[in-house]
Amino acid sequence: MNAVPTVHEGMASGDRRGRGRYTLTETEHDRVWGVCDAVDGIFGEPWRGTYELFGWIAEAVEVGDRVGSRVWLVPDDASLEPWLLEDVQRTAGQVRGRDSLVLTGLDDYEAPPEGHRGRVRVHDGRQWLGSCREFARILPAARVAPPLVLRGLAPSDRLRAALAKGTRRSLNLEEAALELRDDAGELLIDRLVWATVSGWRPSSYGPDLIDLELDGEFFDPVPAYARPIWERWLAGPPNRPGAWAGLDTRGREVWLELVRERGCRRAHRDRPAGHIYELDGRHITDVPGLYLALGEAVNGPGGYFGGCLPALDDCLRGTFGYTAPATLHWRNAATAHEHLSHVLTPDGRPYDLIAETLEALAAGGMRVTVM
Repeated sequence: MNAVPTVHEGMASGDRRGRGRYTLTETEHDRVWGVCDAVDGIFGEPWRGTYELFGWIAEAVEVGDRVGSRVWLVPDDASLEPWLLEDVQRTAGQVRGRDSLVLTGLDDYEAPPEGHRGRVRVHDGRQWLGSCREFARILPAARVAPPLVLRGLAPSDRLRAALAKGTRRSLNLEEAALELRDDAGELLIDRLVWATVSGWRPSSYGPDLIDLELDGEFFDPVPAYARPIWERWLAGPPNRPGAWAGLDTRGREVWLELVRERGCRRAHRDRPAGHIYELDGRHITDVPGLYLALGEAVNGPGGYFGGCLPALDDCLRGTFGYTAPATLHWRNAATAHEHLSHVLTPDGRPYDLIAETLEALAAGGMRVTVM
């Protein structure tokens, strides 16, 4: 291998603002393995579960090809918790009117138990879609996970030594974080990866750099639909409110994830008590839209102020730009009431998300004026 420029192995990842947009960091000691400008394999089709629901009976509307962003399977057996599927689709080419429904989606960390037999009802957070007498998981065809390739990598001293040794043990870097930074060098987002080196070679990015291949078996790729949203943030956080408004629900969830990660890392300067906040409610048509609008009302474009009711409670206690008491002018509130006043909990119980949000704000010292 050619001599390569290195990152000093004692340097913590938070101190690195080098040439690379990506940083591979050892999570245990927060030390840098290397930096690079490009990575292949981050985006792709994540592993999806496929389920056939036998004896399907529709309850509300005919299930289309795109079923929902978050879909819950609720067993009649009260001892079992509901199971979540995300980005759920009806399989292509399915014959309408047949006795079963086949769905694919990203499995929750606890997928439905294989041996469950019994009736299951299905809802999308807003309405019941239907029920089935039982379901079965369809095993996917075997496929080879593509490697994660860090192109033009400048490795640290420790990584260079591990590659020179070349043993199975030395090439197992164990858990690492792949960090992505924006144009200003600020951390945008990171992803955990079990970093096992499967190969390396000189890189076309420079005579002293390498392309490092990591085994992709234990890396779940980011859905391709998230890519344009990540790319919009690479120039920096949004500089105008409502930049997320034209996105669909799953796109807004990606946007909210970026907002949350950035907001939970940053130190906020709390405004003094008595401040008046303005909330533009025109685009609150789904759950992520509610929290994106709240975040912008308190902390400006790209601002974070909770992503669920418990997180909202935490933000109201301080250190997230807010000091009680204060006033919130909620404009165009009718839109949120129309879309979020009749929603379902994971187990299917109806509740009013807007009423509960208003209660949480009031309990946190936020006086809300609905307009």
